[in-house]
Amino acid sequence: MTVAVEKPETTDPAVAPPRPGPPTGRRRLGRSAAVAAILVGWLVLFAVLRGKQTLSLAAADLTGLHRWFNDVNDSIGAHRDSNPLFLYFFNEIRLVIGHLVSFVQDLISQPSAGRPVPQIGWLGVVGIAGYVSWAVGNWRVALLAVAGFTFFGLQGLWQESMDTLALTLSAVLVALLIAIPLGVWAGLSDRFNRVVTPLLDLMQTMPTFVYLAPLTLFFLIGGASATIATVIYAAPPAIRITAHAIRSVPETTAEAAESLGATRRQALVKVLLPMSKRTVVMGVNQSIMAALAMVTIAALIDAPGLGKTVVQALQSLDVGTAFNAGLAIVVMAIVLDRVTTAASARAEAARRSRSRFLAWRRPLLGAGAAVTAVLVYLSHTYLWAAEFPGDGGAGSSIARTADDVTTWAQDNLSGLTNAFRDALTNGLLNPFQSLLTDSPWWLVGAVLIALGVVLGGPRAGITTIVCAGLLVGTGLWSDAMTTLASTLVATVLVMALGVVFGVWMGRGPLVDRMLRPSLDAAQVMPPFVYLVPFLALFGATRFTAIVAAVVYAAPVAIKIIADGVRAVPETTVEAATAAGCTTWQIITKVQLPMARGALTLATNQGLIYVLSMVVVGGLVGAGALGYDVVAGFSQGELYGKGLAAGLAIVLLGVMFDRITQAAARRASA
Repeated sequence: MTVAVEKPETTDPAVAPPRPGPPTGRRRLGRSAAVAAILVGWLVLFAVLRGKQTLSLAAADLTGLHRWFNDVNDSIGAHRDSNPLFLYFFNEIRLVIGHLVSFVQDLISQPSAGRPVPQIGWLGVVGIAGYVSWAVGNWRVALLAVAGFTFFGLQGLWQESMDTLALTLSAVLVALLIAIPLGVWAGLSDRFNRVVTPLLDLMQTMPTFVYLAPLTLFFLIGGASATIATVIYAAPPAIRITAHAIRSVPETTAEAAESLGATRRQALVKVLLPMSKRTVVMGVNQSIMAALAMVTIAALIDAPGLGKTVVQALQSLDVGTAFNAGLAIVVMAIVLDRVTTAASARAEAARRSRSRFLAWRRPLLGAGAAVTAVLVYLSHTYLWAAEFPGDGGAGSSIARTADDVTTWAQDNLSGLTNAFRDALTNGLLNPFQSLLTDSPWWLVGAVLIALGVVLGGPRAGITTIVCAGLLVGTGLWSDAMTTLASTLVATVLVMALGVVFGVWMGRGPLVDRMLRPSLDAAQVMPPFVYLVPFLALFGATRFTAIVAAVVYAAPVAIKIIADGVRAVPETTVEAATAAGCTTWQIITKVQLPMARGALTLATNQGLIYVLSMVVVGGLVGAGALGYDVVAGFSQGELYGKGLAAGLAIVLLGVMFDRITQAAARRASA
């Protein structure tokens, strides 16, 4: 029991308490008033200057920068086989990665060496998947893996699924070879950690689309370029989580190892890495999920696999085929996620378990390895074990069912869906987009800079100045503002869902236990998959991309807000209840204000997720920067414009990220 003792007031200036600064609430009120004043001034000037100096650019028009990018692309293509930089660096990297991808494809997906089938057929692959899942996880995960891989064959998508798996495994292998050593270095060296962290922030802020265009400039299109892009996208999570794992090991443990005479290398190998093993495996899990998402997007640069099937189906508005392939991607994501998650938890579960079967684990694993070897031999030797039996009838049924559901929805729900689409489009999206695209460019830039300074501080304002200036330089200011409008509207909807469901989960443990597994599963799904059902409901419009972005980004915002609400001290809530506050008053006057930092962080993550998804929506009529990027891949004369659009997306992402992160820090202060 502690007893509060009142301290006598002191008048000694040497020990007097510091003079209190302005109250936090007053500062926040001042920021709110400043934001309101900026917006009112914007509206007034918009009414006067509407339609002037908007920097609009027609779809087929090019700027000097776009033509310069085209010339660079042509020049690189002409000198690719003579320039030493390409001969001895870029081409060599592409060849090495290409050989790795081809090797894995020859093993499990593509015919090789005069064989009509891969080296390991479907029966061997299913056996390996089940055995590895059992060895690193448990028998439940093994059953899930066997069922999931068998389902690919039943869908008629065995080879496409194996191509996707081959690219994913190749990219993850290379990414981990790079990421884990860099993560260990960042965990051991404060200086290197300070250097690499901003770069990782930038890489994780960039939407997946952005990696594709510049990489095709150096590595052409195909599986090798797709794998290199995936490596770049999948490495940052593993680096960051590995560094965190190393830094999380108690200093006393490392000091004890050094006091016993262990060298720095011995301490790393014998102490730091074993103690951080579980967290490092979590980093592997995140890299695999990022790689799978990127491999499907990389279908735009001719990467084989399920992503190509989805892209072709989306472009032809074939909802049934897209749904079938999208379902296969979801199943693969769930299987890979559960296997790596089980691997991170298995050692601890084994220590806690007192099962009598634990002693038999090694003999059983040995027997399982023998059975798996037999299955691999059969699949290598006999055609019946190499080719998946059947004609993929389940996939045809799934596609027909999806088409039937789509037709029914369009016939019976079109009134409701069209009314919802039109209300949101005409009531919110169109006015906001008009405000952004019809205002003079310098006015919008000034508003963004002012908001950056007010919300995030001087540094965020400087970042906004740089990003806004470079956006003008890309020649795609109007398209960037259209993308900005869609992104901000979708983020508003994400935050509305986040607050409602986040508060519900934060206040109710039972609700949290019911909803969190669904939110976790939703975060596993690659972004491509979200477009398919909404394409069926709303057609190929920008609204489809916005709704898909909301559904894609909402889970992360909901979870962050739920954790923030739950972190509010119970004593504070109890005091408010004892003072007679209603539930509504407790939520609005106590819990949400005290979770302001979580709300701002949720806005940050929601913006980044929404931006990446809105851009992917360029495939289904979202237009603006997403369309520019896609057009750059398909039309050679628009390559430079697509490259500039990718740069504009990066600038928007960096600007959003810096402002909202700085605002989150100020809100938590």
